Amino acid sequence: MAKGRKPKATHLRLVDGTHRPERHGDPAAAQRAVAQAAAGFGPLSRPRYLTGAAKAAWERYVAPAVWLDASREPAAIAFCELWKEMRMAPTTFQAAKHSQMRGYMSELGLTDERKRAVQPATEERDEHFD
Repeated sequence: MAKGRKPKATHLRLVDGTHRPERHGDPAAAQRAVAQAAAGFGPLSRPRYLTGAAKAAWERYVAPAVWLDASREPAAIAFCELWKEMRMAPTTFQAAKHSQMRGYMSELGLTDERKRAVQPATEERDEHFD
């Protein structure tokens, strides 16, 4: 079993701006490779059988993730089903399943704050803390 950090996928490096030409090669070539892979798999679409909390999790977490293609569908479905299970019975949701859910979120690129859209400020700024 390999140890250490798993290398970040090319499309995530392009999305979050960490692609370095000296380390990862030509960015235009990487962009073409990502586009070709996305075209090969097609867009990620929500399965019709997801209902309730699983559907809500898809709409809230997976749908806004524009960097995902259909190759990540099994991980996205598994994440949504685990989310549904956690929402249905949070007190009996096992720690191992929390770990699985965190793993799926990481694999899907949902845990990186740099990919989130900037939300407009809706509250008044505090002169002491802002």
